[in-house]
Amino acid sequence: MPAAASVPEAGALCVLGTHSEAVEMVLTTEARAFLIDLHRRFNGRRLALLGTREDRQAEFDSGHLPGFLPETAAIRAGAWSVAPIPAPLLDRRVEITGPVEAKMMINALNSGAQAFMADFEDSASPTWSNMVWGQVNVMRAVRRELTFEDAVKGKSYELGNTSTKLLVRFRGWHLDEAHVEVDGEAISASLFDFGLTFFHNAAEQLSRGAGPWYYLAKLEHHEEASLWNDVFVHAQDALGIPRASIKVTVLIETFPAVFQMDEILHALREHICGLNAGRWDYIFSAIKSTRNDPSRVLPERGQVTMDVGFMDAYQSRLVRTTHRRQASAMGGMSAFIPNRRNPEVTERALAAVKADKVREVEMGCDGTWVAHPDLIEVAFDAFAAHLSDKTHQIPTAPDMTPLDSDPTPLQDFSVPDGSITPDGIKLNVDVGIRYTQSWLWGTGAAALNNLMEDAATAEISRYQVWQWVRHSAQLTDGRAVDAALVEELVEETRTAQRSAGHTTMLDEACDLFLETALSPDPSPFLTIPAYQLITTKMVEV
Repeated sequence: MPAAASVPEAGALCVLGTHSEAVEMVLTTEARAFLIDLHRRFNGRRLALLGTREDRQAEFDSGHLPGFLPETAAIRAGAWSVAPIPAPLLDRRVEITGPVEAKMMINALNSGAQAFMADFEDSASPTWSNMVWGQVNVMRAVRRELTFEDAVKGKSYELGNTSTKLLVRFRGWHLDEAHVEVDGEAISASLFDFGLTFFHNAAEQLSRGAGPWYYLAKLEHHEEASLWNDVFVHAQDALGIPRASIKVTVLIETFPAVFQMDEILHALREHICGLNAGRWDYIFSAIKSTRNDPSRVLPERGQVTMDVGFMDAYQSRLVRTTHRRQASAMGGMSAFIPNRRNPEVTERALAAVKADKVREVEMGCDGTWVAHPDLIEVAFDAFAAHLSDKTHQIPTAPDMTPLDSDPTPLQDFSVPDGSITPDGIKLNVDVGIRYTQSWLWGTGAAALNNLMEDAATAEISRYQVWQWVRHSAQLTDGRAVDAALVEELVEETRTAQRSAGHTTMLDEACDLFLETALSPDPSPFLTIPAYQLITTKMVEV
């Protein structure tokens, strides 16, 4: 096991979460020293960058839309490429994603997908137990030692002889890990997740012909990517890991970041191998960034498809930008999932996912995401049919002609024949509450109404309602959306959930939805106040 440069002084790192076998395994003396070093070197910059996010939101609120940065025009126009992508990461045609739970990880790694993204972020509820056992599960998966015993079903799970690659996604810069303090400050959740994953596994992964391969979430500016790059350089040097061993894919899932894709690639050019179109968070971020503009009120979520102008422009720009820099362009997640007990639902899901994946590969994507093992075959077939004997579409001699600098296609939020139906707003309220309730009791990926919901779709649900109330949007039945209507719908869901016996954290979820959907200045992320509830109300803490 690698050793950090120094042993921490007594009291520098304080674990506030419940002690367990997992805590003992991952928070060793050497690992604590590594986390302390990361916190002291980089947390100040992180906090400063979060402050600039608030300043930018104030600018957006006053009518200044995000756009291409004049000060980085030379980077966008320059003829440069990212560092060569390791051979194992060139074939990423189908990646399955899911939380860092043992059973989920085993099934995903045995699924036959080209890669599995083990998620500490949007599909994981960040209870202390989930986060520290998630680290143990990653350690065991890397070493091919991960097993799971399902006492209820009487079934055992273990890793087979699989070639599915393991990638890990960390929580975003905006989140803290409240259960660990360094020098009296909560440590960054990003540094906590990365620090332990890298410390315990990087050398082992390299010895097995793989590597420390990650996903970075929620970046809003190229300076946030630069911070990650400096973290990577320092971490590799501190543990004696060769530089550029770390390879990351960045999710382009915020509205400001879509105008800085070249800059993000450039900032991470020794460590980056691709960009991913995180469509659901992107819709949420677009609403949040333009929340004060009545001309940009979006219709209900189901109508904001990838065929809509600004969404099509977003994915098209991502493909062209990544391929110009010889990086991978990864498609996003369709929310449809099969239902093994309902053939009709499964048939509709497979058809919808097939159409989505055909669209992505025809746009030039090199790979895509699925949320369920039963979707791997249909996604793979869509890519294989288009790619023939190739495994990706990255050009060997890319066209370095600068891309169009007109932001208009990316900023055009018009949705032909868009509307908000009574059922549409009811669905937003219901999903927002039921997902939040699930998240608060420890489950971060929830199948609701035959769709896979995670924190990103919950964000859309509550921020769309906020936007509709803010601008008195009209329903198709002529009613205006106002606070009274939202409160009525919340009570309907509360009553239905209570009648069904789903009462755990129900009142907290309802109250939180009302707070974040009706506040004059709502929290930038639902997970921030929700996490405060986890740290104050969950029994395990």
